[in-house]
Amino acid sequence: MSKVDTRMAGSTWPYQLLYRIGWLLVAWTTKVYTRMSVEGREHLPADEAYLFAPSHRSYIDTPISAAVQSRRMRFMGKDTMWKHERLGRLFSALGAFPVTRGSVDREALKRCVEILNDGEPLVIYPEGERKDGPIIQPLFDGVAFIASKANVPIVPVGIGGSAKVMPRKAKFVYPRKVHMVIGEPFSVELDERGRASRKALTAATERLHRDLQVLFDRAQATADPDAETGGDAQPK
Repeated sequence: MSKVDTRMAGSTWPYQLLYRIGWLLVAWTTKVYTRMSVEGREHLPADEAYLFAPSHRSYIDTPISAAVQSRRMRFMGKDTMWKHERLGRLFSALGAFPVTRGSVDREALKRCVEILNDGEPLVIYPEGERKDGPIIQPLFDGVAFIASKANVPIVPVGIGGSAKVMPRKAKFVYPRKVHMVIGEPFSVELDERGRASRKALTAATERLHRDLQVLFDRAQATADPDAETGGDAQPK
């Protein structure tokens, strides 16, 4: 994929304008339709790169994440979405960038680090694909690895209620309450060479898992007081 796909297209004013218009439409529609509320917004770095790491229970989590702030949030997308050049440029302008699914995409990891090095926030779902239920599933070290390579903080995020807005296999988006809880950012411990050991990556991943469970439970309790919670883990 070319640089225009990854870095954009967004460096020119027509693409910046296109993103701003698209963001306003997405943010306004999402916030109104889901009665979205956000707790902990002060934890988001104002003008630095960071990894936005939310729980993931619905496809609607993507526009919900995009609506959290006016800064452009970057997202991974299936590379087939860029099959047609004009559509590819549109997706790029709206913050997405292509990755190859179903294989280890080293180029995707490189793009993630490039985006963070360019100073932009990057959204990665630590659980991978959508999951079901109140329990945060085991995490891979990918989020911690990317954060260590770019030397940026990880911001854990719980999104509650999205599974009822757009359940699995749903053909309709329902107007249900969504609440987001943004946790305190933390960084992966690096050694004197600026690298993260396997132990440091594991420790960061374990902390992210604990924090996500607590934040997800809190978000669910606000969005849907009758929802089942996953446990009583405490954030570090």
